[in-house]
Amino acid sequence: MKIGILQTGHAPEELRPLSGNFSNLFEKFLDGNGFDFVVYNVVDMAFPDTIRDCDGWLITGSKHGAYEDHPFIAPLETFIRDCYAADIPMVGVCFGHQIIAQALGGKVMKFEGGWAVGRQSYDWQGETIYLNAWHQDQVVALPEGAEVCASNDFCANAALVYGQKAFTVQAHPEFDGAFVDGLATYRGPGVVPDGLLDTVRANIDAPVDNARLAQQVVSFFKERRVA
Repeated sequence: MKIGILQTGHAPEELRPLSGNFSNLFEKFLDGNGFDFVVYNVVDMAFPDTIRDCDGWLITGSKHGAYEDHPFIAPLETFIRDCYAADIPMVGVCFGHQIIAQALGGKVMKFEGGWAVGRQSYDWQGETIYLNAWHQDQVVALPEGAEVCASNDFCANAALVYGQKAFTVQAHPEFDGAFVDGLATYRGPGVVPDGLLDTVRANIDAPVDNARLAQQVVSFFKERRVA
């Protein structure tokens, strides 16, 4: 199965020698499941020729806001709507989660409650799971067809399922502790409150449920369901 990774931002330059770009994190995250990956740097206006160039699409995180005025936003939203109409499966993570919701009629905004960074707990359909997060923006109004499958007190719409068409997650199941520590070092200072960054570093080695989320993404792409 060919999965197109729509890269909507780039990892900090300081972290790329160790981790690669965001697309590399997802390739590692989903490794061993029979996928072939093709990367499109849509943030740099490098889009696929058609929505059918791949069997499914994964939209990455980004430092940009879905509501901001960037050249790639409008064509990406059109691409999302076309995939949705054509029943081509999509997975979105963080910015990807937000831009899919916005493209389909939901609302994204900078959350007045501040930032969620580092290890967070979520109520995932009655079960507690832990994932790394790095966001201030949130989906605050759902589009038609979206159902919430995960939330916490900070983020009500932390994961969404759109029937068999899309599965999106606000957190970053592709981020390990080392990458989050790098973000705290290179992207956090002066942006994220120091107290939150201290908490991030204190929990770097705590376990997260990335492997479980990987299997859910695999299940969605292959079987059109969230396991």
